[in-house]
Amino acid sequence: MSLRKKIADNPRFNRFFEGLFAAYVSFAYRNSRWQRTGFEEMDAAVSRGEPVIFVLWHQRLIMAPYLFDTSLGRICALTSAARAGRLAGQILVRLGFETIPMSSHKRHVALSREVLRRTREGCSIGIAADGPRGPARISSGVPITWARMTGCRVFTVAFAERRVLKMPTWDKQMLPMPFSRGVLICQEWTDPVPKKPNENEAEALRLSLQSALNEITSQADEAVGRTMDR
Repeated sequence: MSLRKKIADNPRFNRFFEGLFAAYVSFAYRNSRWQRTGFEEMDAAVSRGEPVIFVLWHQRLIMAPYLFDTSLGRICALTSAARAGRLAGQILVRLGFETIPMSSHKRHVALSREVLRRTREGCSIGIAADGPRGPARISSGVPITWARMTGCRVFTVAFAERRVLKMPTWDKQMLPMPFSRGVLICQEWTDPVPKKPNENEAEALRLSLQSALNEITSQADEAVGRTMDR
């Protein structure tokens, strides 16, 4: 194993990096001005103990803990079991989320049972629609699958900030900057999802959700004077 991989897999290094990253995001959030709009319906559902499906683009994932109010209820984020996914998952855990690692070696039925178990306990499910590897802003069918299986309401969310740091990742992952101005936006996606959609229906639903995510993300960017980042 290379030295780089040894360092990356070192538990102490990971804990240090997780803590540093989580502290930075928290600092940047606390020291900027934020406008939060459209969250009334989702917050009310979570307060009643009703789990929801919370969907965003992977590029905006880092602000998920401030887009979902964990003081109102639990949420589990589906994260990759790969090294980068584990690291991102642990950062979310430090900021109040739970995680469900996804793996190519884990049977789909086992993952489905875990998602169903969590939602039956009242835990909401958070999904990056184009994660964990992209392509950017192309939604997978996973949110539709979980909506069909669980019957949960689906809410699209986004954040944008006037000034951000963009990482050299496949989706240009955005990090908030302190002393800036930002918005947090939520909107329910209300297309009915049949229990057994055929192939054409499933594809139409996927495209509809993808369009809704692009729309809410564009609204967030426009609210702070940014053009839509890709």
